[in-house]
Amino acid sequence: MTLPNYAYFRGKIVPYSEAKVGILTHALNYGTGAFAGMRGYWNADEEQLYVFRPHDHFRRLLNSAKILCMEFCDSVESLTETTKALLRRESFQEDVYIRPLIYKADEMIGVKLHGLKDELSICAMPFGLYVAKDTNAHVTISSWRRIDDNVIPARGKITGAYANSALIKTDAVRAGFDEALVLTEAGHISEGSAMNLFMVRDGKLVTPPLTENVLEGITRKSALEIAARELDVTIEERLIDRTEVYLCDELFFTGTAAQITAITQVDHRPVGTGVMGPIAARLRELFNEVVRGKRKGYEDWIVPVYEK
Repeated sequence: MTLPNYAYFRGKIVPYSEAKVGILTHALNYGTGAFAGMRGYWNADEEQLYVFRPHDHFRRLLNSAKILCMEFCDSVESLTETTKALLRRESFQEDVYIRPLIYKADEMIGVKLHGLKDELSICAMPFGLYVAKDTNAHVTISSWRRIDDNVIPARGKITGAYANSALIKTDAVRAGFDEALVLTEAGHISEGSAMNLFMVRDGKLVTPPLTENVLEGITRKSALEIAARELDVTIEERLIDRTEVYLCDELFFTGTAAQITAITQVDHRPVGTGVMGPIAARLRELFNEVVRGKRKGYEDWIVPVYEK
């Protein structure tokens, strides 16, 4: 992975090498931070970099701040402008991943959320595929369960919660799979290690409801909206039983990093015909057009970086 050249750190854009924290930083020791993951998409024809739904991402980040008893004077609009300034400083002409991070910055010992200094950082770097086999992913059902909302809220991208995701992902990859599906304590499908899940069964597009300990995913939300507007398909948000994914016609992940990743095997059982299905394929095509500013009607989802 190519490291950034610059970062927004302690209120200004600095060389990335200067954006450092001490080893006693509260967020490093106790997981008291939250982050957002955003993408910027390069449109070579227009020579423009588009950030995908930054207002939605920053709104969710500020909601995560509320959960963690953080206070920021930044607005969604000001955070978007800061991000654009950082991307212009980097002069990217390729697809990028953007990582805003909010964190408890005091260097001290003691578990708490109150009475601590809150900081914000943003960095960006070139980024390609998160799942290498994004049209043909093989997954397993993890032995780890998804953390419950009453343990660590999934609707906040809280850094400490991702130890759960790391355990899930590493065990799956070491067992020879690309990713994993995770169950709730009640035994229903929740999501992947760090992405939302969709299933096509009996002609219906199905995804677990947000109350099943899933992240309020921006790409999930976008896929639902695109499907409703562009595809002739019934959409359901409902519980998904474990064995349904063995019998469904299509299965795919959505997420900022994963984008739309087709799943073709679950625990060595083929999904549908064993290849990416037509709904996932069409959604991937539409999504790629939308994020690069190549499809009309979605202009309010993308924010151009470079002034023309």
